[in-house]
Amino acid sequence: MNLDDAPLTTSELAIQPDWIDYNGHLNMAYYSVLFDRSVDDAFELLGMGPNYAKLRRFTTYTAEFHICYVRELHLEHRVCGRFQLLDYDAKRLHVFQELYHVDGWLAATAETLTLHIDMSGPKVAPFPPDIRERVETMFAAHKALPRPERAGRSIGIKKNG
Repeated sequence: MNLDDAPLTTSELAIQPDWIDYNGHLNMAYYSVLFDRSVDDAFELLGMGPNYAKLRRFTTYTAEFHICYVRELHLEHRVCGRFQLLDYDAKRLHVFQELYHVDGWLAATAETLTLHIDMSGPKVAPFPPDIRERVETMFAAHKALPRPERAGRSIGIKKNG
């Protein structure tokens, strides 16, 4: 994985037996876990992994998270994440992720607004220059990608007439 991979493909992930619900498929809560574990690869590449929190006392918090469930996952399935940085500013990242079965079909998407946090507050804080530079490098590669179809969706019931 490199900062200029567009989109970024993250590590392969397995589904755990206790994540399967009484309907025989992955419980909706564990899609969040898979997206969270998948984003860890991207954040590590950006310099914001576990050591960033431990040594530099900065981290990230999720401010908003929107999942679209596309196709059921089951215990025997393995998935990989795809990570696309849609936008950023001095303190936030707007990210779109996809979970793909290792056979290539789309299982779910997630759109996230992530805040950069100074753990001494905790409070929202600007990215340090070295992290900002990595974000800029990644965004330079990702901005050429088409905007994902499901990005920016809202929830609602369309009324007829």
